[in-house]
Amino acid sequence: MAREVNEFAAEVVRQAPGRFGFFATLTLPDVDGAIAETAYAFDVLKADGVVLLASVRGTYLGDAAFEPLMAELNRRKAVVFVHPSELPCAPLPGIPPFAADFLLDTTRAAINLAKSGCLERHPELKIILSHAGGFVPFAAERMARVCGADGSTDSGLARLRRFWFDTALSSTPYAMPSLLAFADPARILYGSDWPYANKERSDHFARRLDAFALHDAQRRAIHQGNALTLFPRLA
Repeated sequence: MAREVNEFAAEVVRQAPGRFGFFATLTLPDVDGAIAETAYAFDVLKADGVVLLASVRGTYLGDAAFEPLMAELNRRKAVVFVHPSELPCAPLPGIPPFAADFLLDTTRAAINLAKSGCLERHPELKIILSHAGGFVPFAAERMARVCGADGSTDSGLARLRRFWFDTALSSTPYAMPSLLAFADPARILYGSDWPYANKERSDHFARRLDAFALHDAQRRAIHQGNALTLFPRLA
């Protein structure tokens, strides 16, 4: 199924290479299969990066089980887009997973990646956290001592700031100030969450971002410039 999805996405890019790129789908928790699909996606299909779920069957990114894949992605200087899924537990009745659980799933993955030292071992990885990183910007100082190599707040914050963040469903007057206060401004990217967020929902958050008080340079960077650092092919 991963191969079928990747072949489809690559064909979309072939038809309009100046308009589209694609992240390859991998096969976790099958690490060997994921490494093999990474090779095919980059070497044959010319993928622009890969997409990984924050957790797979209860195992989070940053776990030692996934280390061989992370090493291979680092060797390829890969862009890794991390998207959440449902938590490895039952949802609370009446509260759909997208309302809060997805954000916690991303946050758990970010903490696990940071505290495991993954980003130091694999410094060529460019890891994008969707939805402004879940709760990371808002609660960064609370979680930092768990993440730091020496148990210090400063060390933990430095690790958490190594991620990139997209604005999908997060370009609000409540979330954006926290993201801008925490993240390296050169590591914030526009995101829409379309098509899982429908056109009306995506448009709503795009308008929110347009209305947010950004300097012109910030706006250009978030809309285009920062992404071109990761994907110079699309320049």
